Amino acid sequence: MKSLLLLLCLPAFSLFGQDPAIEFDGKKWEAPYTLNCPNDWDVERFLIPISFAPEIPYKGVEDIRFTPGWGKINSDEYWSYAFLWYLEGTPKTNTETVKNNLTAYYIGLIAVNQGDTPAKKTVPVKTKIKEIKAEKGDLKTFRGTIHMLDYMAQKPMSLNCVVHLKTCSGQNKTFIFHEISPRLFGDKVWKGLHQLWTEFSCDK
Repeated sequence: MKSLLLLLCLPAFSLFGQDPAIEFDGKKWEAPYTLNCPNDWDVERFLIPISFAPEIPYKGVEDIRFTPGWGKINSDEYWSYAFLWYLEGTPKTNTETVKNNLTAYYIGLIAVNQGDTPAKKTVPVKTKIKEIKAEKGDLKTFRGTIHMLDYMAQKPMSLNCVVHLKTCSGQNKTFIFHEISPRLFGDKVWKGLHQLWTEFSCDK
């Protein structure tokens, strides 16, 4: 099973709206929406607030889809994955919030995976985001890059990203879907990532 957190396991938290005594199990949690998982892809789920980025002020669930080559340095799918934020309410979302959230997310992700190893390297996380024409079904669509440390290869890396914002009729929920890859836009890996979103449904 792939995992964003290579060195540390996420602690268990109680799912928003549930009895605090009930721990969230991402493997058993049944999503109330449809987000496909192609053959050979992996899934990981955990609660928001995110343990490694608690300054992101949301409540909900992060639902991740890893390409088969996500953790393989020589693969064309290396670091290519997608994640959905299924959020309570309708938080304000614009270029600045997307930028700030992704910056905090990757700063925390790198820190928890780097730990205090003697050979750890430092590469400042720099995120650039712009709003583009909204894709079909999106309230807003964003595109950008995240320059950061690849903590698996221990060298600088730039991730390209597309971020989709959506709400669904009759639900007080927000869906923010992130497509992530170091490959250039137009590479075949983006077709698989984007297909997850085009086939997404608010319901089961």
